[in-house]
Amino acid sequence: MDTKGLDKAIQEIAIRRNELKKIDYNNPKYDDLEEELHDLEDALHVKYGEYLEEVLQEVHDKLSPDTDVLFPTAYLAKTYIIGANNEFSVATSEGVFVEVDSIPGKDTKLVIVPNPLRIILNVGKDKQQVVWSEK
Repeated sequence: MDTKGLDKAIQEIAIRRNELKKIDYNNPKYDDLEEELHDLEDALHVKYGEYLEEVLQEVHDKLSPDTDVLFPTAYLAKTYIIGANNEFSVATSEGVFVEVDSIPGKDTKLVIVPNPLRIILNVGKDKQQVVWSEK
């Protein structure tokens, strides 16, 4: 698997999502950016969807076996925080809700984060745990 290509593809989607969030619907660039974003998401699914679904299934089997795996793009954050050295992170509010049996009574969400490529479990409003990373 070309994980470097996968990581780069997710970074591009993250950057487009951030750009789209910064502009208003009435901006003439909005439709073009939205179309670019959808094209990037479609390409991600075609090229890496099967691999990502397998990875997500492994994570679900470990943490949340009663929760169905969704399309990989559902696990991408709405907004990414891009820090020094182009490192990506996300707020604890991001991700797909999952029920984690070992953490009852807490909101738990899974989210895919690039650079480095990993899946984070957001627990409540103050905890993040890497539950999978590309070796």
